[in-house]
Amino acid sequence: MTNTENSQIPFEFNVANYMRREDFMVSQCNENAFKMIDSWPNWLSSGLIIYGSKGCGKSHLAHLWVEKIKQTIGKPIKISLIEANCINLRNVTSIATENQCIVIENLSPKANNEALFHLFNIYNNSGRYMLWTAESAPSRMKFALKDLQSRLNMLPSVKIDEPDDFMLQMLIIKLFNDRQIIISEDILNYIVNNAERSFAYIMSLVEEIDAVSLAWKSNINYKVVKKSMENLKNNKNKEPDLFDEW
Repeated sequence: MTNTENSQIPFEFNVANYMRREDFMVSQCNENAFKMIDSWPNWLSSGLIIYGSKGCGKSHLAHLWVEKIKQTIGKPIKISLIEANCINLRNVTSIATENQCIVIENLSPKANNEALFHLFNIYNNSGRYMLWTAESAPSRMKFALKDLQSRLNMLPSVKIDEPDDFMLQMLIIKLFNDRQIIISEDILNYIVNNAERSFAYIMSLVEEIDAVSLAWKSNINYKVVKKSMENLKNNKNKEPDLFDEW
């Protein structure tokens, strides 16, 4: 956020992040993914890939899947959500040994292809279940290990699309509610009519609106929203600083 004269630097607060079934918002853009998660254990394969842009709810669905498995089995079991780039040949065996089922998040060709291939085979051959999340379909990725590519292409995959207007409204309300903020219907409609249609943008916008309103010690009004949108646009168009990574 860009500070202006007489503005205050807001404190950082932890934002609630609800992962329960009743907190997941179903709309046309994510209905197929939700139905696939909900259909377990009646899957036709040992795994499923859910893909979509950042912030679209892949991790939320993964949590719902984990909870459904635990409730169905009716006894304590370990199911971890592990970043794909954290899996390597040193830990792949222990991961498979410790977890009855597994969620591999943020699948990418940059991850250790051999380790992922080994993990895939362990779960597939033992008839255990695995859920993968990614930002794009595996068929559109180029994995260096062709055997991994072919295995992933075998799994059913389902896409979460960018939000429609109904999802956009629900998402905005939820994100503000997570921050214990209530906005007016006029402000909600203004955001829906003027915001970019992407999960990532809406998440950034709500965060920026909250920061601007705190800095200005103001309620959320049109001026705050417009300033927040302007800040995001300026940040997007800003030339990268050569020393940013330092």
